[in-house]
Amino acid sequence: MSTQTIAGIALLVIGLGLLYFGWQSTGGLGEQAHEMVTGRYTDETTWYLIGGAALAVVGALLAVFGARR
Repeated sequence: MSTQTIAGIALLVIGLGLLYFGWQSTGGLGEQAHEMVTGRYTDETTWYLIGGAALAVVGALLAVFGARR
């Protein structure tokens, strides 16, 4: 297994973890109150969701296509 594949798997796992924590925080009482008042999630939750999605996509692409040479 190449180094790029291992790095891709690690990024994928970290990205999925960030997505999980971001998704869990959207259900919190404070988060729901903030969304009800402002119509959007807090900046922290938004960054968890965006960062997690980006890392998961990059990790998946690196894991799949990184080992091809």
